[in-house]
Amino acid sequence: MHIHFTNNSTLTNFEHFLSGVSLSDPTKLEITTDPRWVNTHPAGIVFAAALANLAGKGHSTIDDNISKSGAYLDRMGLYNYLSTKSHFVLNEKEASGRFIPIQNVKTPDEQTRFVTDMIPLLHLDSEKSKAIRYVVSELIRNVLEHSLSASGAFVAAQYYPRKNKISIGICDTGIGLKSSLSKYHFVDNDLDAIRLALMPGVSGATSRPGGAEENGGAGLFIIKSMARITRNYFLIYSGDSDYKLRKYDRRTKTPRIYADPFDDTHTARSNLPNFQGTLVGIDISLSESEEFNNLLESIKKVYSKALYERKRKAYRKPIYR
Repeated sequence: MHIHFTNNSTLTNFEHFLSGVSLSDPTKLEITTDPRWVNTHPAGIVFAAALANLAGKGHSTIDDNISKSGAYLDRMGLYNYLSTKSHFVLNEKEASGRFIPIQNVKTPDEQTRFVTDMIPLLHLDSEKSKAIRYVVSELIRNVLEHSLSASGAFVAAQYYPRKNKISIGICDTGIGLKSSLSKYHFVDNDLDAIRLALMPGVSGATSRPGGAEENGGAGLFIIKSMARITRNYFLIYSGDSDYKLRKYDRRTKTPRIYADPFDDTHTARSNLPNFQGTLVGIDISLSESEEFNNLLESIKKVYSKALYERKRKAYRKPIYR
């Protein structure tokens, strides 16, 4: 396997990052970097950590001549999964309030700990941070319950004070969305699975619209909606396909939330290296705004309407004359 960190592997340019990925030999991982500058989203870092864990630390390496900016990869904990020794000298500082390095979450207790550590990153009052905490918990819980990954979830987060934005990445090397959803839903291909997973009320735990009592099929829909409302990017990669929500036109005052992710401004591809697992990356602006303050109410309305339509179609009986 091979990953190349460019000088812009943020969600803005993540398609280019994924296009340079090779998953041909899962027994080893080679990471190369741009010799001038390394700039990557937490999603890229957790993706690398998950693949390194899959190949084994002794078979995972990174460039020795990495630029000074590569110290960020060390700070985020990537070298803990590699056989290459870091040559960076880090000034140990409290991570709280700035970033959370890679965490390998395998149990509900570790999930709770990660979410607790993330709270200082939010810089919001309790009501506004509640929505984001819920979504992150939902994402991790989905991995633990549905991915069937023995290695759990790899999660990391970064807060950018200047932009007042939080970036989150989560990755697993489980069975992937298509296999997970196929148990209760008809799924034609990986992109179809991504589309279905992002729709409100669809759960891998049941075919029933709205999911089970403990799993409403809302997590991915809500987190995509958060990115849209705050005019940011959201990306999901599973199997041979990816989907990226693009930024909403700022000339439009209030971004509209759609139940069908393909109605959003987006890019989608089905020709990527086949990744048996799921990667999610998101950016969320935390600035006070009317859109953010009305976020949950807007999402609730769209979710309820979409769920009603799904139930109506599912339970509608034919009329014979």
